[in-house]
Amino acid sequence: MSDRTATPGAGAGVATDRIRRYTRGVGLLIVPFLVVASVLLHILPGRTEELFAWTITPPLSAMFLACAYIGGIWFFVTVIRQRAWHRVRWGFPAVIVFASLLSISTFLHWDRFHFGHISFIVWVTLYVTTPFLVAAAVVVQRGEDRGAPELRDFLLPLWLRVVLAVIGLAALATGVVLFVVPQFAIDGWAWQLTPLTARVCGAILTLPGMVNVWMLVDARWSAFRWVVQAELVSLVFIAAALAIRGSDLLWSRPATPLFVGGIVVSLLAFAGFYLYCDRRRTAAAV
Repeated sequence: MSDRTATPGAGAGVATDRIRRYTRGVGLLIVPFLVVASVLLHILPGRTEELFAWTITPPLSAMFLACAYIGGIWFFVTVIRQRAWHRVRWGFPAVIVFASLLSISTFLHWDRFHFGHISFIVWVTLYVTTPFLVAAAVVVQRGEDRGAPELRDFLLPLWLRVVLAVIGLAALATGVVLFVVPQFAIDGWAWQLTPLTARVCGAILTLPGMVNVWMLVDARWSAFRWVVQAELVSLVFIAAALAIRGSDLLWSRPATPLFVGGIVVSLLAFAGFYLYCDRRRTAAAV
């Protein structure tokens, strides 16, 4: 059976569920910056003082941010390659919140940055413009998705959507608390943080939260399948970062085993969730 989207009446004045050129252009613009930042932060996390916009210590903090970027690469490459807007739609609010929080963090901790460095110039330019560019894409795409399931799709049961939304809200709330009260994270996080890296960690935690809450209004697996892929990629690299930089973890803190265990459980749970939904999608004929 075809994997195309079901868009009855396309071409007759109704929604076509297409990704417009502007939105693809935003993806094409953002991906190269994410690739460079991911290489600098995940492969060379100990050299941020000389190579990055600001010095990030310990290296695990740099790698944690890189993991969010790597998930972002997967997401925006999907935006560039896909045809259907609804397949990537719910990732955009998460990107807007994440980029906005990093923009605010930049100005709150202006003195921490390497003024004049090319990475600093790129960082500031990117985070001043990205929230508006991505928000504009949402406006441009307005009306493209009327909520129709694909010809082959799976509708997530209500109980599962509620569970995932509650988990997402918990992650979102935690992220907001870390951003607003960074000292809360500094005193108890799994590794040493500064006020700036605490806020960055908070911004990262809002990403899955801002995705999951939309499951309360959209039951289509096709609307989350590709965004969940990006989350899984990010979790894989977070797990790798914890293994590589285990020496940065503060095991004397209760939060450390909870955080490490939470990442492992999240990775396994999301992988199981993805496989379950994909098997149901393969068997479905909506």
